[in-house]
Formats: sequence, structure tokens, C-alpha cells
Amino acid sequence: MSSVTGPRIVPNPHDPRLTERVTGVDERGETIETAVTVERPLTLYLNAQEIVTMMTIGDYPEYLAIGYLLNQNMLKPTDVVTGVDYDEDLEVVVVRTDTNTNFEEKLKKRTQTSGCAQGTAFGDLMEALGDIELPKTPLRTSWLYRLTSAINTMPSLYLTAGAIHGSVLCREDEPLVYMEDVGRHNAVDKVAGWMYRHGETGADKIFYTTGRLTSEMVIKTVRMGIPVLVSRSGFTAWGVQLARQCGLTLIGRAKGKRFVALAGEDRIIFDQDLAYVAEESSKSRRKGGFDGGSDD
Repeated sequence: MSSVTGPRIVPNPHDPRLTERVTGVDERGETIETAVTVERPLTLYLNAQEIVTMMTIGDYPEYLAIGYLLNQNMLKPTDVVTGVDYDEDLEVVVVRTDTNTNFEEKLKKRTQTSGCAQGTAFGDLMEALGDIELPKTPLRTSWLYRLTSAINTMPSLYLTAGAIHGSVLCREDEPLVYMEDVGRHNAVDKVAGWMYRHGETGADKIFYTTGRLTSEMVIKTVRMGIPVLVSRSGFTAWGVQLARQCGLTLIGRAKGKRFVALAGEDRIIFDQDLAYVAEESSKSRRKGGFDGGSDD
């Protein structure tokens, strides 16, 4: 079992910057007040070059900016970031490096991803994946069940206001970092940025997402060097194909006692007696928690 005593970052549903209270009417025509998730633009610069404007809830802009650049292969893990400047009023974040950068040609080639909030990837989506060899780190089903139970009982903006995705970096049965955002790609990038800033490698990690297991999710997980990707939601065919090509363990529909592995099954050690695993409570369901619901 991991020696970590608790998550280092968890969502803060009480942060007034992240939600707003609005009024409306319900199905009976009665006036109601509810929380809604805030989204705001954040324009990212790498040195002097404007890269992209993202829609985000606005927390952890430094991690989001660095993680985005890493996952777009605009930053390498060995690159030195000399500073990150964030101006909340201007809604701008500038990442500075110790070398000159110019991605004018790469910015001309854009691929709209399957992520919600209109995710955009630059250049070749498969770029640099061929150089990554994932470790044969085992995954015990006992860890998996304890992880999903722990994540379901954590504070969450989704339970407060909805319209949000979560990504959790884990080691064995311990959640380390839990990030949320309006787009699942943003939540992933925040985790990648945190890993870079804290010198964490992916070899002994498990990555959990509330979103679909798409090609984008597989590519970003592999680029982070994480050998196991788990989701409450379902799969796309290309996501499964890429996971098999890259040697990634891909587990979806992980709810209560159930899960389905469609790639990397050889890492899984079935050490959990299912008689001692509880079915998921409806009170703790996250995105994708209802049968027949959206896998977005």
C-alpha cells in the first residue's frame, strides 16, 4: 500500500471563483436557485508566441499551461521552465523557457479533438508516442476498488454544480492529485503540469478520469508515462486501438463491482474477493455514473 497519507490537491467546491448562484424555474414552474460552474477564457503564451485560448474554470493556471504545452509536445520533460506569469485581470498566462521556441508551422496544423469544450490539438496527434515504452507496473484489483471508492467520496465541483470533468493521479490505492475542469483535456493537462513541477514520474501511477476513453485521453496518458488509465465511462474504437499499440492498460465502465479492460490485461492481478465489494451508492455517483447516461 502507498505511504501517501492523503491527496495533495482535491477540488474545493466552496471556492467562490468556481461557481455562481443563479435563479430559474423547475419542471413545476417554481422558482429555484442553483449553482452553475464558471468558465472563463485563458490565453496561453509560450515565451513571446501566442499559442491558444482555452475555456477553463480558472484554478491552477500554471499547471494547466505547462501541462498543455507538455501534452502538445511543445515542451519536453527535459526543458527548463524559467518562469510562469499569470495575470488574472488580463486572463493571460505566459510560460517562459531558457531556450528560444517557435511553433508557427505546428500551429497551422490543428485537429479538433473529441473532448468537450472544443479541445484542439496541434500537429501530429501521434507525435513522439513511438519513443515511449510504458513500464510493466502491476495493477491489483484491490487497489482499483479502493481507489474508486475513495474518489467517489471526495469533495467535487461536479456534485455541487455539474458540467465538469475530473482527473485523478493515483499511486496504488491512494489518490494523489484530483483536478476538475469544464473540459476533460484541461483536467488532464493540470495533472501533467503538476507532475512536471513536482518532479513526479508516471511509471508507478494510475490515471483516473470521469470522461470517455478516447484517442486523446490515451495519447495524453501515454505521454505522461502512466501505464494504467481508468474511467467510469466507455471507450472509442481508436482509443482501444492506440492503447493496445502503446501497451497501455485501459479500463472502462468502472462502477461499483464492475469494470471492463480492453487493453493491457496482462498487468491486472485479480486479488479482490468481489463478495466484499459494495455496489456504488447513487449519492456518490460522478460523471457517467448512470446506466444509459452520457459518456462525455
